[in-house]
Amino acid sequence: MTEQTAPTRLMSLIPFGVFLALFLGTGIALTLQDVEFAFYQLPASVAIIPAIIVAICMGKESVTNQVQQFIEGAGHSNIITMCVIYLLAGAFAVVAKATGSVDASVQLGLAVFPDYLIIPGLFLVAAFLSTAMGTSVGTIAAIAPIAAGFIDTAGLNPALVAGSILSGAIFGDNLSIISDTTIASTRSQGAHMKDKFRVNFKFALPAAIVALTIFTFIGGSAQYQSNEAIDIVGLVPYVVILVLALSGVNVFVVLLVGILLAAVTGFINNGYQLSALIQDINKGFANVQDVFILALFIGGLSELVRRQGGLNALTQSLKKLAGKLSPNNPKRASGLGIASLAFSANFFTANNTVSIIITGETAKELADDGNISPAESASLLDIFACINQGLLPYGAQALLLGATIGISPVDVIVYAFYPMILFFAAIFAFWRITK
Repeated sequence: MTEQTAPTRLMSLIPFGVFLALFLGTGIALTLQDVEFAFYQLPASVAIIPAIIVAICMGKESVTNQVQQFIEGAGHSNIITMCVIYLLAGAFAVVAKATGSVDASVQLGLAVFPDYLIIPGLFLVAAFLSTAMGTSVGTIAAIAPIAAGFIDTAGLNPALVAGSILSGAIFGDNLSIISDTTIASTRSQGAHMKDKFRVNFKFALPAAIVALTIFTFIGGSAQYQSNEAIDIVGLVPYVVILVLALSGVNVFVVLLVGILLAAVTGFINNGYQLSALIQDINKGFANVQDVFILALFIGGLSELVRRQGGLNALTQSLKKLAGKLSPNNPKRASGLGIASLAFSANFFTANNTVSIIITGETAKELADDGNISPAESASLLDIFACINQGLLPYGAQALLLGATIGISPVDVIVYAFYPMILFFAAIFAFWRITK
């Protein structure tokens, strides 16, 4: 995290290997035992503790000095800013859910589309809700039970329904101003959220249009009748924060305004009380505890590994590999390195936010070397982490959809067209702008 020049020592990456081995190994072992959500039974914030101990044991300086280095890394301004944003985003998500904004979004979305467009409609509803909420898992939790309710009666393919919801959820999660992945990628790369959104949108929109077209042609129809009155007021907090964020308003202000607006709409609609607001804010803080602690620990561990030469070695290795793929174009080579870094890290962690936090520092160095703008590097990190997350049968999204709809997580990803298309769209677009 500091400007001190670090040596190049590949062995210093062992602590990250320990973390990934624990996280992945536990997930695989529990999966073989048919444990639900196997990859989420060992919190990442706990799995990283042995890695920190290994890093300190590998260091050549005194334990006191290394603990100080760890604290410096954990206390870096980017890490602290990221953590505060996590807290506010978690609070907004819970307050918006409690006051009915989530339900209002789902009910309005499903009411807009005719029965023969229910599959593309689910994609669009999930895309909007995920963009507004900043969480693909939360979006799936809100929409999947409703979709499951009319799959049998309407004769729809459950895997196709799941694929459309997963696709929309990944679209929104990748673009959302307040998602964990956006926060992690922009803070680690020093990018403005609105700039990252604009870069992402160039890749995401074409992929979304193609996916929407496919869902329209292969989707069936469903007789769906909403049993609840549509609440337009409940949409106000989401619309306002999207407008404010895209207008360049400070993210802290955006989230605080969102929390207040959600509380006000809840008071207007159903008498939401101040005591409930306080409890929900506290619940929101608790919901992001794992990623909050992980961000601090990753910041400290990254500083230890950097001081020991591990991050420098990783950067050099990736530069050499990417250079072989594009020897005459340093920017393209660095971009390929960032994309492969995010994609491969998420494969092992099954958590796009975790993978971005882990690889952020290395990606920043690659971006600087390749003259890639902060918005572009943040976009690449976020896109390829989300692509991988949308195609993992052991990711939280596929697991939750499979459990709710009653199908295998593998079946869920078969029709996840959006992340598949985004993979090629992002590579093609980046290849063109770096020619």
